[in-house]
Amino acid sequence: MKKINLLIAMLLLCATAATAQTTSRWGITAGANINEVHFKQTDIVPSERAWGPQIGLTGEMNFSGVGFGVDAGLLYTLKQGKVNYGSRTMWSAVGAGNETVSMHYLDVPLHLKFKWHRMGGLETTIMPLVYVGPQFSFLVGANNKNLNTYPPVNVYLDMGAGIELFERCQLRAGYNFSVGQTFHTKLLDDNVAKNRTWYFNVTWFLK
Repeated sequence: MKKINLLIAMLLLCATAATAQTTSRWGITAGANINEVHFKQTDIVPSERAWGPQIGLTGEMNFSGVGFGVDAGLLYTLKQGKVNYGSRTMWSAVGAGNETVSMHYLDVPLHLKFKWHRMGGLETTIMPLVYVGPQFSFLVGANNKNLNTYPPVNVYLDMGAGIELFERCQLRAGYNFSVGQTFHTKLLDDNVAKNRTWYFNVTWFLK
């Protein structure tokens, strides 16, 4: 949590330092993720990765001449994981089997971003970028509530890299993981699960 607070402070400092030497824009983002539901007690119940979609809006503000910027998003994300509850008697006895745990979120990522913008003119065609920051995920729906208890808000550390094409389209691949619990099982309270997610998305910026 201290790392998350430090990243938030860095983002706020960058935003405060921004003057008229900034450019801002927003765009439409769409992508997909591969999520792993990782249990604290890994030998209690087996799990497998599952995929889900992502769509929403991303806003970006760049500080002229330095390559740094910030971005923020409002994204709908479905994160899923396959959990074989039925492999253990305590769950199979109540009718649970090989379940797909589905969690619907409104994600608010906040990133500090850096672009390699001094490439002798090549940056107008292709420009590498990296980013890191916190993500706040607000739960708007979930299944298997008879088996699991879900907190209303998750905090993630989010990081990734990508390229910007023709100063308009960004292709990004990243990874995020929950700092706290994503959910815990009702029949075994200390069996805490966390999301670990790889994702790819595309943002088309409007000018």
